[in-house]
Amino acid sequence: MNRTIFQLLLGLGILTGMAAIVCTFAGISGAAICLMACFVLLALGFQGHPILKGFSYTLFIFAASTYALNYPENLVAYQGFPLKKLVTPLLIITMFGMGIHMNLTRFVEIAKSPKPILAGIFCHYLIMPGIGMALAMSTNLPPEIAAGIILVGCSPSGVASNVMAYISKGNLALSVTVTAISTLLAPLVTPLLMKLLANQLVPIDFWDMFWHIMEIVIFPVIAGLVYNQYCYGRQKWLDELLPILSMASIIFIVALTVSAGHNTLLKMGWLLILIVLVHNLLGYFFGYKISKWMGINEQDSRTIAFEVGLQNAGLASGIAAKMGYIATMGLVPGIFGSMQNITASILANWWGRNK
Repeated sequence: MNRTIFQLLLGLGILTGMAAIVCTFAGISGAAICLMACFVLLALGFQGHPILKGFSYTLFIFAASTYALNYPENLVAYQGFPLKKLVTPLLIITMFGMGIHMNLTRFVEIAKSPKPILAGIFCHYLIMPGIGMALAMSTNLPPEIAAGIILVGCSPSGVASNVMAYISKGNLALSVTVTAISTLLAPLVTPLLMKLLANQLVPIDFWDMFWHIMEIVIFPVIAGLVYNQYCYGRQKWLDELLPILSMASIIFIVALTVSAGHNTLLKMGWLLILIVLVHNLLGYFFGYKISKWMGINEQDSRTIAFEVGLQNAGLASGIAAKMGYIATMGLVPGIFGSMQNITASILANWWGRNK
């Protein structure tokens, strides 16, 4: 598409956004449709602008969330099939897509420069669970919602951290390595932390959660690594399609969790957004500050900040769905996934211009 088409899409997005505002204040039906169209059009229009491009994915999530909040009944079942059963297979697709972009040779970086890698993993699994626990215990939230905050904190790094490290001119090799190792540690570390920190809120079965994560994460990632080793590059159309499928899968998972928990979200949405925002921002702050305190250079400290603050919210939603708490515990990672993309994009672009 040429520049004129991108500008046209941005213009239409602004117009539909204004139409949504008018419909809301005038009490006219159609505000939700206009708002969804606004998000989609802006997301497409942002693709033509280097700085704004990073926000497109978030806007698609907002469009899906808007649909889920206004038409939750459409995301319950399709011809009698419960749509929440799609969460696990969609996550498997996402984690397979993550696996194909891993390369075993990258793990050689551990031997060459272990300090920032160990710092990233240590900070990630210490800071985010700790902040999550503090926020859950200091707010008067229902137990399952509070457990969702802790679950987000106990999840591994999200693949978005790799993108943000690249945009911010951080250490991409470090980012990929920390994400990969934190993901591979998740079957043991996440259930252990949840058992220690959240068992008083909801019953946590360590081995049940362990096998859930093995099914959702480890097996697909291993399959992706095998694909990377023996098949990557032979079917270029598939290599290009998988990242799109991964992003679409996460968007649909967010829509399902918002749909399932729309009543809770409407009652306490702003409080949850505030808590999630604080959790996310403190992750960046402490990840960066502790890294600098440990004597790690500026580029690596910025990279670790993203590794700490950005979580695999899709995995957290999948775990909650497996446990039967998609409408409560699973709602928090749905919100976190949306918010972290906004804050990370802003921070990455700012750091990228101020290297």
